Amino acid sequence: MKTEETMLLEKAETAEISSSDATKASEPKTKAPRPKASTEKNVAGHAAKAEVGDVPAASEKRDAGASAAHSGATAGQSFSPRLNLGQAPGAARSGSSRASGKPERFEVGDYVVYPTHGVGKVERIAVEEIAGHRLELIHITFDENRMTLRVPVSKAQSAGLRKLVSRKMFEEALAIIKGKARIKRTMWSRRAQEYEAKINSGDPLAVAEVIRDLHRKVGQPDQSFSERQIFEAAMDRLAAELAALERIDKAEAAQRLADFLKTL
Repeated sequence: MKTEETMLLEKAETAEISSSDATKASEPKTKAPRPKASTEKNVAGHAAKAEVGDVPAASEKRDAGASAAHSGATAGQSFSPRLNLGQAPGAARSGSSRASGKPERFEVGDYVVYPTHGVGKVERIAVEEIAGHRLELIHITFDENRMTLRVPVSKAQSAGLRKLVSRKMFEEALAIIKGKARIKRTMWSRRAQEYEAKINSGDPLAVAEVIRDLHRKVGQPDQSFSERQIFEAAMDRLAAELAALERIDKAEAAQRLADFLKTL
């Protein structure tokens, strides 16, 4: 017969076993945080993926904003277009055939204007073979520079080659010279570049604007050395076209322009 102490000892041993078994049974439960940790890693991974996924979304928003700004700028340009420094304001008016897209036809003996060289004369038009290609070339001579320029007929329009302006347009150029000077309040180096671009545009109206802005009337300060150089280049370019237009000597045409300026 079991005594009370024996029973207590058995209960104590049973309790230890139960507690040990409970401990063993609870071990997986105590290790449960491991999947939790892995779950947290997955969440962090998903969060990182979400953040990475948000980047294109943000860039898409920026792209959408940029495209909206671009469309707004384009819409603004349609109302207030800016002038291109490489093309003078009157370039579209200098040749109706070029403005309409119709190429001009040149013949031998025509006086023409090449933008960067001024007035020349068509010496001949012939087909020549260059680098294995047969091209129809316009031979233009510039007597003052003793130079001959060959321009492909197919590239004449894009190169800016044109015939002499009409007398009506030349009168428009003289009217521009009579106008009030429009000098921008910018550095001289920037204005000098704009004036040179106008002279080399091949547009007599743009050349007239240079003469108008740099001409000094009686009582006004003298021109600087660089201003004088650009002014004389513009006068020379306009005098050359006047001489070809009126069939007179270039020196006489230059004198006519000088006399005209004295009346202003």
